[in-house]
Amino acid sequence: MFVSEKYAGTREEQYSVVKSQLRTLLEGEPNRVANLANAAALLNQFLEQINWVGFYLYEDGELVLGPFQGLPACIRIPLGRGVCGTAAMQRTTVLVDDVEQFPGHIACDAASRSEIVVPLIKDGELLGVLDIDSPITSRFDELDREQLEQFVEELVRHL
Repeated sequence: MFVSEKYAGTREEQYSVVKSQLRTLLEGEPNRVANLANAAALLNQFLEQINWVGFYLYEDGELVLGPFQGLPACIRIPLGRGVCGTAAMQRTTVLVDDVEQFPGHIACDAASRSEIVVPLIKDGELLGVLDIDSPITSRFDELDREQLEQFVEELVRHL
C-alpha cells in the first residue's frame, strides 16, 4: 500500500525520497503499463505547480499517448514535432521555459506555459518520453532536469 507523505528537506532530498518511492512501487512488477501509470501518479502527487504528467510511448515511428495524469491529451505526436517529438528525435531532455516561444509547440492543454520532456531509452532503444507541463512559465530548472533524468533511469530498468 502506498502512503502519501509530506516531502521535507531540500529539493534534492525530496527528489531522493520520490525516487525511493518509485523503486518500491516498481519492485517485482513486470507490467509496463502498470509501472508507467504508477510513475505518473507518483510524480503528479509529488510535483507542485504542474497540470499534466505522463508518458508518450514510441510505436511505429511516432509517439502514442500512454499512462498520464491530467486533462485528455493529444494521442499521436510525430518525431521531431513539438517538445515531445523533439526530445524523442534528439534523444535528449528538452526543458522549455515558455512553450509559446517553442517553434512548433503542440498545445494539448491551453493552460500549459512551461514543459520538460525526458526521453526513455533502454539499451540504446527509444521507448518513449516522460512529459510534464506546468501553467507557470520557467517552472522547471536544471535540478528538475537532473533529478527527473535519474527518475527515468530508474523507471526504464523496470520496463
